[in-house]
Amino acid sequence: MDNLKIKDVKDKISDLDVKEALSYLNYLKNNYQIKIDKLIEIYEKKMEKINNEYERLDKMMYYEHLAYKHNFNVICGIDEAGRGPLAGPVVAAAVILPKGKVILGVNDSKKLSAKKRDELYDVIVQESVSYGVGIIDEKVIDKVNILNATKKAMRIAVESLKNKPECLFIDSERLEDVKIKQKSIVKGDTLSISIASASIIAKVTRDRMMEDYDKEYPIYGFAKHKGYGTKEHIQAIKENGICPIHRISFTRKFINT
Repeated sequence: MDNLKIKDVKDKISDLDVKEALSYLNYLKNNYQIKIDKLIEIYEKKMEKINNEYERLDKMMYYEHLAYKHNFNVICGIDEAGRGPLAGPVVAAAVILPKGKVILGVNDSKKLSAKKRDELYDVIVQESVSYGVGIIDEKVIDKVNILNATKKAMRIAVESLKNKPECLFIDSERLEDVKIKQKSIVKGDTLSISIASASIIAKVTRDRMMEDYDKEYPIYGFAKHKGYGTKEHIQAIKENGICPIHRISFTRKFINT
């Protein structure tokens, strides 16, 4: 052990989780006086970061823990993506996580990078008890308005679940015609891990759809702005008119102006 080099130590801990690595480093230092203070400091900071993440997520499970205390064990979080864009569908997702399940990194989808959302999407799909998606296109949005279209997408998402939830946590909305116990949580994607998980599924699903639409209608830049009303998007509408996936009720003010 006395001849153990820093490279050997790094190789040894590379396959360990942070807690195990830190324990091993402290063991080496205390028993063999190996000078690995810098490595220990690095892993202590990593451990602190992980602990802080668990504390953040514990706060995001406040409503889930409250529901568990009232014997609601199958909780479904619901959120949407795409209320505001000028083009494309509104997408809702419903996610049931295993009771007490913590997925590191889950947060309001708007606070995450596209890369992180994609990574978490795969984890949520794999780890969830069940998830469902509802998609309502621009024609229905124009017909029934965006609020009603959003609720319709949410209902479809719930109906497509393989498991029936005992209660619903919904971001800022209520589904009056769904006969399941539900709670509307304002800014729920920042306050409930179930809703935050749904926000990621909805956002990634919609973003991927808009990237596909970009290939079909490249002049509008959908892959970049996902249909939102950026300066670039509005200018493209003024120059080229609208395409089949634009929401007429959202874009008529930009046409012939």
